[in-house]
Amino acid sequence: MRVMVIVKATNSSEAGQLPSESLLAAMGKFNEELVQAGIMKDGDGLKPSSAGVRVQFSDTDRTVLDGPFAETKELIAGYWIWEVDSMQEAIDWVKRCPNPMPEDSEIEIRPFYEMQDFAANDPDGQIAMQEESLRDKIAIHDSVVQPYLFFAGRCEEALAFYERAIGAKVLMKMRFNESPDAVPDGMLQAGFENKIMHASFTVGKMTIMASDGCDDQSNFDGFRLALSVASETVADSTFNSLAEGGKVDMPLTKTFWSPCYGMVTDKFGLGWMVMVPGENLE
Repeated sequence: MRVMVIVKATNSSEAGQLPSESLLAAMGKFNEELVQAGIMKDGDGLKPSSAGVRVQFSDTDRTVLDGPFAETKELIAGYWIWEVDSMQEAIDWVKRCPNPMPEDSEIEIRPFYEMQDFAANDPDGQIAMQEESLRDKIAIHDSVVQPYLFFAGRCEEALAFYERAIGAKVLMKMRFNESPDAVPDGMLQAGFENKIMHASFTVGKMTIMASDGCDDQSNFDGFRLALSVASETVADSTFNSLAEGGKVDMPLTKTFWSPCYGMVTDKFGLGWMVMVPGENLE
């Protein structure tokens, strides 16, 4: 069951008093325990009601009221969303929580409605299906798309090259012979047992995943990675580094969309577009 765990406001929170260093550390440790237990799904603190507004509804009229609001004990200073087996489990966890305020305080636990609670009013399940569809759409909106590159047995060499050429940072590497699960018979080309099954590395703000693949037949066709840099000087040095052992497809030049743009295919066959963003691309 999902519950909202509500930290009630106090005089200090409404005054905008921030938690002490020791309280921040204690709450951080508690949150880490919640995450490790798989219970915490979300959570945050809220600014005082003086930073908020209320919208009152009366038929078709809408009235906006600026904070602060007087009834401190009814206000919220923060919350968590937890996934627990029972209300008792939520209570047990709240009892372990450090006092979130410098004075006496209160934490309220409220269960969420689940779709089965509305079963009597949704006999054909249409509303439940709509809600499920909305949840799927939200999940897609929050999803992350990342390039996954297959280097046909040259992944380790490629990672070292990108570290040197464009300042890549390798986050992890796992070889096929380090896999917790055995690789199926016949899946790997002979000699690939020590090749990289999975790796990830960053270039700027982008995380890219990579592998040697299962054989030496992979190639990069039909796409390029666009690398945007801050200045023409950086574009020039980056372009030349990527071109080492590769092929210049279009020299760096000024275009209508960029003051400096060029295309290069590196020595692994991976195509790049190096550019300084222009006004149309920012």
